[in-house]
Amino acid sequence: MKRMRHRFRLMSVLSVTILFFVCCSNDGDDEEDLGNWINRSVFDGSPRSGTSGFTIGSIGYVAVGYDGDDYLNSVWAYDMDGNFWSQKADFPGAARNAAVGFEIEGTGYVGSGYDGLDELGDFYSYNPSSNTWTEIAELPSTTRRSAVAFGINGFGYFGTGYDGENDRKDFWKYDPATDTWAELVGFGGDKRRAATTFIIGDQVYLGTGVSNGSYLDDFWVFDSTSESWTKKLDLDEEDDYTITRSNAVGFALNGYGYIACGDSSGALTSVWEYDPSTDTWEVKTSFEGSSRQDPIVFSNSSKAFVGLGRTGSLYLDDFDEFFPFEEYDEDD
Repeated sequence: MKRMRHRFRLMSVLSVTILFFVCCSNDGDDEEDLGNWINRSVFDGSPRSGTSGFTIGSIGYVAVGYDGDDYLNSVWAYDMDGNFWSQKADFPGAARNAAVGFEIEGTGYVGSGYDGLDELGDFYSYNPSSNTWTEIAELPSTTRRSAVAFGINGFGYFGTGYDGENDRKDFWKYDPATDTWAELVGFGGDKRRAATTFIIGDQVYLGTGVSNGSYLDDFWVFDSTSESWTKKLDLDEEDDYTITRSNAVGFALNGYGYIACGDSSGALTSVWEYDPSTDTWEVKTSFEGSSRQDPIVFSNSSKAFVGLGRTGSLYLDDFDEFFPFEEYDEDD
């Protein structure tokens, strides 16, 4: 009888121990899978990559690009609330890809890029109320493609990229009030092409990209009030970080930054979340569609949508919304 009671106690301890490990394991799995992707309306235009875009309110705009055969100048708008696409006035410059897009106080801007023969330096503004494009001042520096650009505090900023012979690291400021560009100094990072940015408050974060055949791991923040750059922890600071890549997209949601998809010796689906308060990264649920580089992202800080791009020679037109704090549901 004593021996049977002893066996019962031993089995109970083992059961509790097994249950404890199972619960811990499940908690870890849930944490790793945090983030959900939901299919949204497929892009109405032809599949393409290397597009440029900007977001004005709840409307995301995608312009130009390459579909595997032709460089494009078509422009489309996505209504985030209504989940539908509509075609807008064509981009008036040369058809191109690898251009930049940004927004300043309700006006969109697209410029630079590559037309299949040359790197470009022309820029155009878009008025969403009149659905019209207007040519603005050309970039006074070297023409280029695969640069980065962002709008903040009433100004546009443009830098890095590839000029046909050399990767760049210079930065320029555009003032829409005077239609002029001025060069900025102080960026201490590596020169690069196909980098990524995202904006949190009045801070702009820049990282990733490639130069001399190497994926870059330095990570920087631009203070838009002082127009100064500060180096943050490298993107490979932790052994389990696999953030380095090129041709990705960056966006911000609810005070966090995100880098998604891109290329690192092949197209990617992985998504990383940046916490500016701790200067650390956490992996999120991967993009649910095919792996891809050169996608487009629309974000207004409360919603984010990723799609288009290419994987190898396959050009894509699917489009998903990201919910970073929801558990993954494969049925969505």
